[in-house]
Amino acid sequence: MTLTYTFDLIFNFSIIKICFHFKSSINNSKIIRMDKNLVIVESPAKAKTIEGYLGKDFTVQSCFGHVRDLPKTNKAIDIKNGFQPTYEIPKEKKDVIKDLKKSAKNADVVWLATDDDREGEAISWHLNEALKLDEKNTRRIVFGEITKQAILNAIESPRTIDIDLVNAQQARRILDRLVGFELSPILWKKIQRGLSAGRVQSVAVRMVVEREREIEQFESKSFFKVSAEFLVEGDKVLKAELSERFSSEKEAHGFLSKCVGATFSISNLEKKPGQKKPAAPFTTSTLQQEASLKLGFSVAQTMTLAQRLYESGKITYMRTDSVSLSQLALDNAAKEIVSAYGTEYSEARQYTTKSSSAQEAHEAIRPTDFSEKSAGSDRNQARLYELIWKRAIASQMANARIERTTATVAISTVHQTMKATGEVITFEGFLKVYLESNVEEKDEEESKGLLPPLKVGQELNLDKMRAVQRFTRSPARFTEASLVKKLEEMGIGRPSTYAPTISTIQKRGYVLKEHRDGQEREYLEIILADNKVDSFTRKEITGAEKAKLFPTDVARIVNDFLVKNFSRVTDYSFTASIEKEFDDIATGKLEWDKMIGAFYGSFHEKVEATEAIDRSEVDTSRELGKDPKTGRTLLVRLGPYGPMAQIGTTEELEEEEKPKYAGLLKGQLLESITFEEALNLFKLPREVGTYEGKVITAAIGRFGPYIRHDSKFVSLKGDDDPYTVEQERAIELIEAKRKADAEKHIKSFDENPDVQVLNGRYGPYIKMGKKNVKIPKDIEPKNLTLKECLDLAEKAPEKRARGGKKKTVTKKKK
Repeated sequence: MTLTYTFDLIFNFSIIKICFHFKSSINNSKIIRMDKNLVIVESPAKAKTIEGYLGKDFTVQSCFGHVRDLPKTNKAIDIKNGFQPTYEIPKEKKDVIKDLKKSAKNADVVWLATDDDREGEAISWHLNEALKLDEKNTRRIVFGEITKQAILNAIESPRTIDIDLVNAQQARRILDRLVGFELSPILWKKIQRGLSAGRVQSVAVRMVVEREREIEQFESKSFFKVSAEFLVEGDKVLKAELSERFSSEKEAHGFLSKCVGATFSISNLEKKPGQKKPAAPFTTSTLQQEASLKLGFSVAQTMTLAQRLYESGKITYMRTDSVSLSQLALDNAAKEIVSAYGTEYSEARQYTTKSSSAQEAHEAIRPTDFSEKSAGSDRNQARLYELIWKRAIASQMANARIERTTATVAISTVHQTMKATGEVITFEGFLKVYLESNVEEKDEEESKGLLPPLKVGQELNLDKMRAVQRFTRSPARFTEASLVKKLEEMGIGRPSTYAPTISTIQKRGYVLKEHRDGQEREYLEIILADNKVDSFTRKEITGAEKAKLFPTDVARIVNDFLVKNFSRVTDYSFTASIEKEFDDIATGKLEWDKMIGAFYGSFHEKVEATEAIDRSEVDTSRELGKDPKTGRTLLVRLGPYGPMAQIGTTEELEEEEKPKYAGLLKGQLLESITFEEALNLFKLPREVGTYEGKVITAAIGRFGPYIRHDSKFVSLKGDDDPYTVEQERAIELIEAKRKADAEKHIKSFDENPDVQVLNGRYGPYIKMGKKNVKIPKDIEPKNLTLKECLDLAEKAPEKRARGGKKKTVTKKKK
């Protein structure tokens, strides 16, 4: 049967009537009733938004993401038969599928409206398979934004499932499963139980480890930077710098000495017009970087907030590596700019990506409505939306015009000159968007480094000249956002994989995101003032880190093992080339099973060869010397609960003896800990004193340093050191813990000790075994009876397991 259809959209009192006309080559033509349309989307929030646009003839339900996956067994992939996968419906999705099957059975048309990318396409395919949908009445629709017009346009132009996109997603999933399932057991046997490896995550870990070693091996060198302040007419100050750097105190001191009694004058003034261009609209990567820099958001937080904004119809799809905008967006942006700022501020431009790996056919991330300057259901959503709105609108605005002035300062006693630079904005252009909300910031930007009135030949009165000792900096540690940027630059991963990769390497314990305090450092400052030169020793705090990524000892050991034995898997260019092959599969240029076959053969051979490596050959320990008391070996190694120090090996101990163990302190590393530092660890546990007739002991445990008293543990605070903490401080901590525990307890019941009324972080609650129950605001917690507690616990909903069934968003038909 040949089936054709056209759509007539008739808008009448906001009710959409969609008529389908079917023509058949045989005489049994059938008209589908349009009161039975089932639209399946990925999330309940999206379902609610879309349902509002489609009206009463449509039912919109959510599948809550992926509905099928590879089982967690070695039988998930049939390697011998072309890597054919076996998929199953997870337990938590069975009810979801049951509900969708029922709805699909009663529907005349099923519209698969999952995301417009490979993951979304795969979800549609899995839905098609799991629900056993009929191709004749199944439509695949896609849209880059959740607006009324975009949804209606999508319904006007449905398509079939793109099996090439599905295969690209399948190839990634299967390849990553093969790598993880074959590499991880090797790590368990050779290094430590519970470890994992992954095609992209292991490369990301390698980047962090190698950067940390670059920092550790970096030798900082000092230099002296010279600057001067001159007083000019009207008590204004002109600041100038010497471009030359001096490598020693002697050279810097010598230069300033030569300037004693010198005459300073303006030898040249140069004015040049310049421009500042707006940045391209956001991609996934640049949004993550800017949200980290400007708002302090983690990569995962940024994507969660963006997802909510997208699902509520406020921004376009947030997983994209495109910087282009649609013609409709360009027109809307221009209209808003002209209306708000004037014609001279509008300048339409289309950006093109510099990345050769850009592959999805989405727009850049932008507001769906440029006239809406604020959006979001909470403060963080609103802040992220504002960031997106400003970046997108600014990209379609005129360049800012500036005038840069450079003044050259001659010194009569030396040949070197100093430079003073300043600039003034002559036309704000796109900067107006960023400056209009803050008058102080605007004034500062418009006169950034603005020079006082000057003229050639003008003599200057030196107020002060400084030569300050500075130090070369090591490479910067990665933040989440800068690691994403590095992965993107190297072609590793895609917009949908950045956030999961960053989260995974932290959850696996390979990378820690931490704040670390800086260290005090001395530096020299040489000052010329009142025709004399003096030297001063100053102090500064340097090296403070905020939200930086640090590799753990486990990461270093696993990385070294993988680089040595599986160099191809952890090779940057190879990992990037694999991504390119996924792209080729997505465009139909490469068959997915052949691509995996080409990779798997040599990889599996290497896995089998690595089985023969003896565990003792893997560098998980390091000998430091001999314990002066016992003469036995002092070593550091990776233990079951992390890095540890050990005195005595199996060969050195008597039959009944056991080695002595001590955990490493925070910041100590297997690679760099010294003999003395390791030996000090065995001074714990240490007897601090007594309190209430019982001994106080200080030690370090699995969760950090602590004191123990009367069989109770109290964690040591920030600056408290288990090696030096004194009895008075220990008693203070014990009493503080008792007070906190007392304040936490509101009420308990002798007849049922499992039920307690407690004070928590978010207010009073009932604790009943492992279940926590919120107390209504109109109930006084201390007056609760046991029966009332049990009744509240019974009425409280069970906490839904992650990924479990949620309430389906369905609009009842009238």
